[in-house]
Amino acid sequence: MKSFISLFTVALLALGLAACSTPDARIQRNPEIFARLTPAQQEMIRHGQVGLGFTPEMVRLALGDADRVIQRQDETGTSEIWSYVTYDGPGGMPLYRGWYHRYYDWNDVRYPYYLNYPARRDREHFRVVFQDGKVTSIEQQTR
Repeated sequence: MKSFISLFTVALLALGLAACSTPDARIQRNPEIFARLTPAQQEMIRHGQVGLGFTPEMVRLALGDADRVIQRQDETGTSEIWSYVTYDGPGGMPLYRGWYHRYYDWNDVRYPYYLNYPARRDREHFRVVFQDGKVTSIEQQTR
């Protein structure tokens, strides 16, 4: 029984670490994309920053997968908006940011049961707008 608990604990920790996604981890998984970038772009991505003109793959290296993706059409054309969300408790206390708590189950994104409760409020903290495959706008919550 003791060995089962130890094995279960190790497996759970391994799963948790595999779910963590930092710029360094994403760079290690995509070295060919990172190698094509200029030194200035590489430095920004290492620090989790994005810039105007970045491609979706560059933003994904810096920030990871977006929590929401929105398609917008207006008089300037079609754009794609990537939204990054944080979650707050009833009193406004930050609970977590969505991307590092998700896991995938049969190609569907799921969140752990303890993070999905009615009093949780989501708040967009970062937004990236793409047009013609390039970042044209970056919005970040400052307070």
